[in-house]
Amino acid sequence: MTDLSHIRNFSIIAHIDHGKSTLADRLIEKCGGLEMREMKAQILDSMDIERERGITIKAQTVRLSYKGQDGKDYQFNLMDTPGHVDFAYEVSRSLAACEGSLLVVDSTQGVEAQTLANVYQAIDNNHEILPVINKIDLPAADPQRVKEQIEEVIGIDCSNAAEISAKSGIGIEELLEKIVQILPPPKGDRSSTLKALLVDSWYDAYLGVIILVRVVDGELKTGQKVRFMGTGAAYDVDRVGIFTPKIVVTGTLGPGEMGFITAGVKDISLTKVGDTITLERTPAAEPLAGFKPSIPVVFCSLFPTDSSEFEKLRESLGKLKLNDSSFHYEQESSAALGMGFRCGFLGLLHMEIIQERLEREFNLDLIATAPSVVYRLHMSGGVNMGKMIELYNPADFPDVTLIKYIEEPWIKATILCPQEYLGGLLQLCEERRGEQVEMNYVGNRMMLVYRLPLNEVVFDFYDRLKSISRGYASFDYTLDGYREGDLVKMAILVNADPVDALSMVVHASQAERRGRMLCERLKDLIPKQLFKIAIQAAIGGRVIARETVSAMRKDVTAKCYGGDISRKKKLLEKQKEGKKRMRQVGNVEIPQSAFIAALRMGEE
Repeated sequence: MTDLSHIRNFSIIAHIDHGKSTLADRLIEKCGGLEMREMKAQILDSMDIERERGITIKAQTVRLSYKGQDGKDYQFNLMDTPGHVDFAYEVSRSLAACEGSLLVVDSTQGVEAQTLANVYQAIDNNHEILPVINKIDLPAADPQRVKEQIEEVIGIDCSNAAEISAKSGIGIEELLEKIVQILPPPKGDRSSTLKALLVDSWYDAYLGVIILVRVVDGELKTGQKVRFMGTGAAYDVDRVGIFTPKIVVTGTLGPGEMGFITAGVKDISLTKVGDTITLERTPAAEPLAGFKPSIPVVFCSLFPTDSSEFEKLRESLGKLKLNDSSFHYEQESSAALGMGFRCGFLGLLHMEIIQERLEREFNLDLIATAPSVVYRLHMSGGVNMGKMIELYNPADFPDVTLIKYIEEPWIKATILCPQEYLGGLLQLCEERRGEQVEMNYVGNRMMLVYRLPLNEVVFDFYDRLKSISRGYASFDYTLDGYREGDLVKMAILVNADPVDALSMVVHASQAERRGRMLCERLKDLIPKQLFKIAIQAAIGGRVIARETVSAMRKDVTAKCYGGDISRKKKLLEKQKEGKKRMRQVGNVEIPQSAFIAALRMGEE
């Protein structure tokens, strides 16, 4: 049994690309979690997409053993967390299970937007924060400037900051000692009744549902009958263990320790994240605080390109939901695209990752509609008169005469950028109906705080931000309530037929520009047919933009060799009549690539 004073539970928090996963690799290497032959870069990033993109999507836990300079053995429970704003929910769960945080900051880049967001979450969780200045071996490194920036912007004392290079292993020994000396041990009572926090759960093809827990009081052992206080489900624990990061079965977990249990759970909906696990016979009097449920902010519909694959899509979404509790979906149908699912995501990157995983892991071919946000419609007529209804899908937009007013979600965005890109970024925020809240210097960079409508951000705001700032700007946001707006539904018609997947709710002032741009894009993306195709953007019955895809011309006169010109004219007239008839009944198939490309609205 490990003494509580010898346990340290901590998360690694940082902005994207500041070296969290590399630091985790070095700590595992030093503390012997794996043998050298088993090591590989980004060892805790288990998904192919994580390794390819160089980002962490799922927070991972690992237990390490460290022999301190005082001769005592310490147990480190480390959680490597994602850095991207879309996965802030993963970070909040990890922080709730720990007492301390390593704040990793790149010594060449300094404090970034997500550094601020994550460190404020850690402060809210009453964490002891140890600043770690990474990449000190690079020529552009300036650790002293970064320390001053952390003290000035965040207000954390950097006199104990660790200076390291996670890639080359410089300063790792000193960092391990600082973890022992600075980060606090957990509190807990071994003799008390069992209380364990359910931090995460996922589905394993061999072991069933694996439940990640942090024991607060009491002991969790194999063979105990436990109850999930939130759902009321009771199970017999059949396996208790830890990750080193290999699975190691230990049979017991004491107070302050992190590990996993399996209990023959078949339905992952019974293992709600943030629930309290206690004993069936002697339950705890009240559950632990847990954490807020995740709230999806971006919605889009997913349809199989082949309608016969609908059941396969349903099954695949169910399996994916087992591994990602922050992903939401429900069934819906569309006149143009058939049966599909309305899905909710934490952000655009989250949406992209889910779509890619469905296509890769389950071999599906999908059509995704335009991403949209949840609007609140206050009704003045119809069956919902006097009520407020939430609109998830622009295709379901009711008759405008029945709507009193519409509210849209707004966000509070923090942007950090070098001063030379300030003009372009201010222009971008103003274009997107932004309202400036704050602008000040952070060292030699600018910090902008803007209020922006969320629907102006979900399309391509992040891409445009990166291209304007040559990749140097960082961006983070939090939801900032709902506000009334002058919003209209813009429908896209192809050959007079509305295309559900391209319907969108836009601000009246932006509608014409957006409609014209979308029609121009589609004109280049829709393949030519043997007849003309009209592409129109319309608000209600009013067409605000139009483009025409010219007909592909088949050479019907190729078979004529010489002879009178009237023969050729006769064939061309016949072709003309055929094209007219074809246009009346012709169906236009829009390729999936056209949907995706058309929705990337950035001006070129």
